[in-house]
Amino acid sequence: METVYSLEALRHTIVGWRRTGARIAIVPTMGNLHAGHISLLERARLLADRTVVSIFVNPIQFGKGEDYARYPSTLDADKEKLAEAGLDLLFAPNLGELYPGGIEEDTRITVPGLSTILCGQYRPGHFSGVATVVAKLFINVQPDVALFGEKDYQQVLIVKRMVHDLLMPVEIIGMPIIREADGLAMSSRNAYLKPDERERASKIFASLNAAATKLGQQTQSLIAIETAAMAELAAAGFRPEYFSIRRAADLTVPQLEDRSLQILVAAWLGGARLIDNVRVELSTPLAML
Repeated sequence: METVYSLEALRHTIVGWRRTGARIAIVPTMGNLHAGHISLLERARLLADRTVVSIFVNPIQFGKGEDYARYPSTLDADKEKLAEAGLDLLFAPNLGELYPGGIEEDTRITVPGLSTILCGQYRPGHFSGVATVVAKLFINVQPDVALFGEKDYQQVLIVKRMVHDLLMPVEIIGMPIIREADGLAMSSRNAYLKPDERERASKIFASLNAAATKLGQQTQSLIAIETAAMAELAAAGFRPEYFSIRRAADLTVPQLEDRSLQILVAAWLGGARLIDNVRVELSTPLAML
């Protein structure tokens, strides 16, 4: 596995690959890698001849008071995991490489609509930060395909929309959520959970499954299902931000006759903000809002 820290070295390697006609995949990450990240790499290696993983904790996707300063940095351990998984190239830039104009004055990319709902409502500017750094990576790696985990389902849709609107020739693939044995979605932020919080954390996935069952039965309104789930999470010690049933394709509010729905949740437990989601494919069209 080759590791590069500068855009010059990255571009040099990419040019060499392109000369051989190699198909290139990228897996953007912020490091502190777990099995979910490795599953993306494993899939990428099946889809492309060469694979790049980036590790960069992107400051402009963190809001004031968020965990940028304490986000786990485990580069040496990450390198070992990536080498064992057969990675071709690790790109681990410093801040100056990706933000030469400084993070206050640097150009931003914003995806309208999708960026201001759900997580975007509670983390203003977050998805602009995501779109901007992903665009910078795409410009320099020039990948044929990019893989993202669907735990951040809204993020996947935003990147797909950006690529579509900016005419980027990159295929975006969302990969299934990898879960712990008790159902908790794997996340670098799970490390923030205290032992007693970790024991309760799986309730967030249980709430999604319970809501999915109710949704399939179509005996309760969407707002009744959402309200009950919020109350149950609060009673279990969570501080829920939202629990929402949306259209899977674009995260708009469902309409009668819809079938493909996504249930999404964001809730704090102690010092960890947890997000998760499940897909629900109705056997009959939605008949109750």
